[in-house]
Amino acid sequence: MGSRSKIELAYIAGFLDGDGSLMLQIKKRKDGKIGIRFMPTVCFYQDTRHEKTLYWIREVLGIGYLSRRNDGMTELRINGYKQIRNILENLLPHIRFKKLQAGALKNACDILSVTKFKMLNKKKLKELVNYILVIQSENYVTKKKKTRAELFSILGLTP
Repeated sequence: MGSRSKIELAYIAGFLDGDGSLMLQIKKRKDGKIGIRFMPTVCFYQDTRHEKTLYWIREVLGIGYLSRRNDGMTELRINGYKQIRNILENLLPHIRFKKLQAGALKNACDILSVTKFKMLNKKKLKELVNYILVIQSENYVTKKKKTRAELFSILGLTP
């Protein structure tokens, strides 16, 4: 992470609370034997007319990529187990409204950053499913959320 002060981290945490999202998804993967992977994401959104704030956040955190969407919004997206774990560790003391989600995503990244997917046992996979459910239960999404049974099925687990 880039250089940062407590004030900067508090500002970024507040921005995440208001105009950000935290996600932990199971994505299909074409390479490798397993065919799936966990993908944690921290995303910040801003009207493209005011996107300079997102560039500043990326500079302070030292990571992420920006993209302009067709709907007039710009997003700063950050992926990676270790990177997200470190960012959330620094932001968690300042997060107010998304503390439950941030804690769940950090815990998931704690597991995923030290264990290869194929080495995850059933207990750890079920724990990760629980973190996904915590995060998505707190998220506003227009798409249908996956149930525990659907997530277990994707991971080859039986309930």
